[in-house]
Amino acid sequence: MVPMIDLQKQFADIKEEILDMVTEILESAHYILGPKVTLFENKVAAYHNVAEAIGVASGTDALHLAIKALGIGKDDEVITTPFTFFATAEAVIYTGAAPVFVDIDPETMNIDPAQIEAKITKHTKAILPVHVFGHPADMDAVTAIAKKHGLHVIEDCAQSFGAEIRGRKTGSFGDAGCFSFYPSKNLGAFGDGGLVTLNDISLADRIRVLRNHGSKGAYKHETVGFNSRLDELQAGILLVKFKKIDEYNMKRRANAVLYDRYISGKVTKPVEKPGMTHVYHQYTLRSKQRNKIQSALKENGISSVVYYPVPLHLQEALSFLGHGKGSFPVAEQAAEEVLSLPMYPELQDNTIREIAEIINNA
Repeated sequence: MVPMIDLQKQFADIKEEILDMVTEILESAHYILGPKVTLFENKVAAYHNVAEAIGVASGTDALHLAIKALGIGKDDEVITTPFTFFATAEAVIYTGAAPVFVDIDPETMNIDPAQIEAKITKHTKAILPVHVFGHPADMDAVTAIAKKHGLHVIEDCAQSFGAEIRGRKTGSFGDAGCFSFYPSKNLGAFGDGGLVTLNDISLADRIRVLRNHGSKGAYKHETVGFNSRLDELQAGILLVKFKKIDEYNMKRRANAVLYDRYISGKVTKPVEKPGMTHVYHQYTLRSKQRNKIQSALKENGISSVVYYPVPLHLQEALSFLGHGKGSFPVAEQAAEEVLSLPMYPELQDNTIREIAEIINNA
């Protein structure tokens, strides 16, 4: 069986370093907001060339706390994409604000900037682009629109750690960049974890207070906050894996080149727009014969996943927003055609060739 991602292989490569790091933390008896969290935050901030990075409990919390810290709440609107994981809209709703969807670009499957301005109202407070599958959204266009209308920009970078636009990392363009370290991510922890990157020091201070029960310490609470701290053990594990993130991403990109070379069937392969560096969190095909291809892969022991089978505007949980089928046709068509293939740094050439042959035959 070929999995979507092989975390066992990855662990085997770094096992001794991981065990040494975990032992060091356990022996230190410092488990919450300790030195490893601070070191990891500093390294990620430097990597993204931003002033601050704040570790939190999950990618969802990163979005939620960033939105809340920007003062967005009841009766406000946040413009985002319907073609993403549910947490993107969920985090907006947590604050009392409403997600307002804009259809996607058919090539990158990221939010289509050309459609954003038509959705701006007096209630709009922010634009929340998602760098879907590891390909950067068009941040030049998004930030220009935001500046014109006085809106915040919150980047959902859950799938794009290390992705770039002309050498500048995703997560450094908006008011906040929100990352997930869910185990399957390009940089994944051994459990949940998240982080916010930003340049505004006062905004960073508000997020630090919110992540720690609304307190700066000494059992004094200036607001009602949350329990959302990046665990010290997870920070230590992430420090070990962070040293290899550029290598991991280069291998993903190399694997994508092999997929592109070997797949010759009538499918649409992922694009990489000029000036963009795709980190291939997912290698996602499109085909009107998606189900046939997926069945052929399954018969041959090859994993594949549909990300995402139901766009957010058609999810039962968001039916109160009042959207019906046909509201965002490009996203709906993508949901019917997309198929993500196994993608991880340790994936071998011969395995990619085998997967491609099955697809071509199908």
